[in-house]
Amino acid sequence: MKLSSKGRYAVMALADIARFDENQPISLRDISLRQGISINYLEQLFLKLKKNNIVKSIRGKKGGYVLSKSAKDINLSDILFAVEEKVKTIACEKHSKNGCNGKSAKCITHNLWDELEVYINNFFQRKTLGDLMNSHDERV
Repeated sequence: MKLSSKGRYAVMALADIARFDENQPISLRDISLRQGISINYLEQLFLKLKKNNIVKSIRGKKGGYVLSKSAKDINLSDILFAVEEKVKTIACEKHSKNGCNGKSAKCITHNLWDELEVYINNFFQRKTLGDLMNSHDERV
């Protein structure tokens, strides 16, 4: 199980924006250079982030993106949801009558992986972009 690049890169890019003045737009080019994420990929992610009201775009020569609200008010789960990402530890549908692997029953470890999935997604729900900034400041 691993979080795809969509989720990781979206969080990285927004953490990059959160490091700076809330009112100053940050260009995707600057984020790309600092975080090593391609501009094309950032453009795709930021379309989704804007659509889900995580960021706002500012046009013009000094344009770019700003957070739509304070970093402490943006849950990491909101970011993951915006880019269509959710941590999933089981391949089957939780409430399917087919069970795991197309069989009529759940696999023997189903409940373990299901519990882990709930735990991880709750973790992302409790953590905010602001928490990332605070933990980064403590480490530096």
